[in-house]
Amino acid sequence: MRPNGSAEQLERRRRLAVQLVQNGMSKSEVARQLDTTYKSVLRWCKVHHDLGPGGLSPKPVPGRRCRLSPQQKQDLASQLLEGARAHGFETDLWTLRRIWKLIRRRYGVRYHFGHMGNLMKRLGFSHQKPQGRPVERNEEVIRHWIAHDWPRIKKNPKKTRPPRLH
Repeated sequence: MRPNGSAEQLERRRRLAVQLVQNGMSKSEVARQLDTTYKSVLRWCKVHHDLGPGGLSPKPVPGRRCRLSPQQKQDLASQLLEGARAHGFETDLWTLRRIWKLIRRRYGVRYHFGHMGNLMKRLGFSHQKPQGRPVERNEEVIRHWIAHDWPRIKKNPKKTRPPRLH
């Protein structure tokens, strides 16, 4: 499993581990201090010895490149902040399907619908469920009902207890 942190942070950790070993610290102590395994420290030291400092650089991430360019992603984020109504939808609620349609319409890029949540997460957006409140909800009438009708309707605990039998 890949450890947490950006590629740059992980590279710094690898370089620090090699430096600490070169300064005389034991590999097991370096592993404990950097919260990694002894085998990782051993491997980093071997790579540094065989390939030099460049061997500790991050490797390219395998997999397909994102279909949207970094500029398009930034533009998409600003489009989403404008709201869904600004893009012809009936309400301001962004759904994954609406975002999917916006990307197809605006950038001519087709994503698998199931991937949209991952894309939104990478752009820094989180999914949220809107509260289902009726449009005709009247807060003043509700407060009045809670203050006057509810106390009359609710069950009141009995004031006196029945006598205990010994």
